[in-house]
Amino acid sequence: MKSLYETLPPVEVGGRRLVGRVLFGLLVLVAILVGATAGLLLVYTTDLPQVDALEAYRPSSITELYDDHEQVIGSFALQRRVVVSYDDFPPVLRDALVSIEDKDFYRHSGVNFVRILGAAYRDVTSGGRLQGASTLTMQLARNLFLSPDRSFHRKVQETMLAIQIERRFTKPQIFTLYANQIALGHGTYGFEAASEFYFSKSAKQLTLEEAALLAGLPKGPTVYSPINHPDRAQKRRNLVINAMLEDGKITAAQAAVARSAPLALHLAHDPNSLAPYFVEEIRRYLENKYGADQVHEGGLKVYTTLDVDLQRAANQAVLDGLAAYERRHGWKGHLENVVAEGMVLDKYFHPDWDDEPEVNGYIHALVTSAGTGIATLKFGRYLAALGQADVAWTGQKLADILKTGDVCYVRILTLGVNGAARVSLEQDSGAQGSLLAIDNATGGIKAMVGGRDFNESKFDRVTQAMRQVGSSFKPYVYTTIIDEGASPDDTVLDEPVSFETPSGPYSPHNYDEKFEGIITLRRALAQSRNIPALKLANKVGIKSVIDYAERFGITAKLPPYLPVALGAAEITLMEQTSAYSVFPNDGVRVIPRYITRVTDYEGRVLEEDFPDVKDVISERTARIMTSMLREVVLHGTGIAAAKLPFSVAGKTGTTNDFTDAWFMGFSPTMTCGVWVGYDEKKSLGAKETGAHAALPIWMNFMTVAMAGKDAGNFQAPPAALHAVAQKVDTPDEAPATEEAH
Repeated sequence: MKSLYETLPPVEVGGRRLVGRVLFGLLVLVAILVGATAGLLLVYTTDLPQVDALEAYRPSSITELYDDHEQVIGSFALQRRVVVSYDDFPPVLRDALVSIEDKDFYRHSGVNFVRILGAAYRDVTSGGRLQGASTLTMQLARNLFLSPDRSFHRKVQETMLAIQIERRFTKPQIFTLYANQIALGHGTYGFEAASEFYFSKSAKQLTLEEAALLAGLPKGPTVYSPINHPDRAQKRRNLVINAMLEDGKITAAQAAVARSAPLALHLAHDPNSLAPYFVEEIRRYLENKYGADQVHEGGLKVYTTLDVDLQRAANQAVLDGLAAYERRHGWKGHLENVVAEGMVLDKYFHPDWDDEPEVNGYIHALVTSAGTGIATLKFGRYLAALGQADVAWTGQKLADILKTGDVCYVRILTLGVNGAARVSLEQDSGAQGSLLAIDNATGGIKAMVGGRDFNESKFDRVTQAMRQVGSSFKPYVYTTIIDEGASPDDTVLDEPVSFETPSGPYSPHNYDEKFEGIITLRRALAQSRNIPALKLANKVGIKSVIDYAERFGITAKLPPYLPVALGAAEITLMEQTSAYSVFPNDGVRVIPRYITRVTDYEGRVLEEDFPDVKDVISERTARIMTSMLREVVLHGTGIAAAKLPFSVAGKTGTTNDFTDAWFMGFSPTMTCGVWVGYDEKKSLGAKETGAHAALPIWMNFMTVAMAGKDAGNFQAPPAALHAVAQKVDTPDEAPATEEAH
């Protein structure tokens, strides 16, 4: 009888051998694949960043500047980011982001393999690159550690990092890191900064449609920008809303209302635009002390002396004053025309349009069409029209002064929610103005305007412009003589005089070409008489006068020539204003300061500044000079300011040919200086004195600055003063230029 083995067909034995060989081959193949995979993972992970660093990770943050009431006035940042906690992101925003970017965020372990396989299939069938499979965790890994290029190598690293991140951090922690890190367009990073930029409010206050709009931006902040591409942004927003509806996060009724809502942006004003010259001074100081990286990435808190309300008043006063000056001198034209320069109207964008316009603000506008009776203008997203009545002040016909493509200068009268605006035609002939206001008690700079338009000229006419100060220099002459014991009731002879100099006779004159004979020092200063000032300077010696000016904080090198007494000396507005604060401060000068305190990201104080006080003149001299400068306002060249409902004193200044107009003045609590002129030192025009061009700006600012405040009163000077300033006609050295008023 045959065994069972012997009865088996030969083919079955061969089949077992074949199966064994196949199984062995498969095992070898699996081993090769495992080995290859391990090798690839080893290669791709040798330079993989350590996610441990995330525990101490702090993203680049904004350095913010605050005014004296802790309102934001400026910021410095490479990435505009405001870091907040998980609870600061409202549920509606979290739901919107998860629905559109990563539906399984709270369920997966960092990688969604189903999405990866689906994306890989699409890539293979379409012949494209890997796309569309990243979870929020993978996006976070890419943003923090990897390059943005799309490659298999990067995708593997992204996956490995995502798995590590998920193992070490909770979902709320991962979401917070992502939501603070992601780029959202127009220089904003993170949803808090984006909410503040696009809607002028914190993320906690976002509505459904607003949250959906922001949640749609990570896919393409530039492509879906609601500013540059509102149609695309709205479609993307509605896609997010639909995704939320599919996920059951909102009801159909809520979705319908949100989809029908318009893009109601409320763009935040650039805080740096309020006091750009002040902010720029602080930037230079901080970078010099702490370094650019710390300033632009370190999240410093800088507490300054500025007052937002006073700064707004200063901006308005300077611009209104320059507009009044321009109208006094008629239409000059010479407008830039973008059509003539080969530009396309629809493509033109003026730097002024970067910031949101404000009512009563001044802006450059593009003439999009011009006819015989009307011209249409555009600035930013606003449209306006000008008729003949609106340009009547020019004395010309509308068709003759505005052409299609012209870039004109206008004042904004109204702004409508529908993009319609009303404007008045103004002119920018190049005239400049600057203003500085200092708190007498602390030396804190409360307002600072360095020019008409920071976008067009970053040259700071407060700290950088050296200009002749005209008669505003004369108080140093009178301070010198008073400090030597003279009285404001002493007399001096105002008469024709000639001084012999090495270059020949110097025969000065008064502004009005008249002479008053014997007058008191008080009246001579109030009426800004040139001859008395020169005689007094000649009596005490011009070098003594210069020494006194230096004690007041004037650092400019002043030539020892007699005409310096009339203001033939170039000084900055910063130094001149600071010097004048000595008078209401009873002879003490408080060094001007911008900053009170700087803290780091953790709140540690890096520096704290306190008033720096220097004695300059005696209390007696300071009070006498204050009373004399008060006379300038009550009965002299600054009499227009006498109508102010609080005590002020000061001095006008005008240089030869009306190239520089000044008014330096003060109340018991604040000192303010104003300069008006052209950068190239050309004439402002006939009769454009300090009293005419600068004083109105000063008055408008001080009216706002003192409103609702106790301005106080000046301290009375000593009662008994007896000394005589004798008339002396001794020659001095060669003259420079002569002051006019």
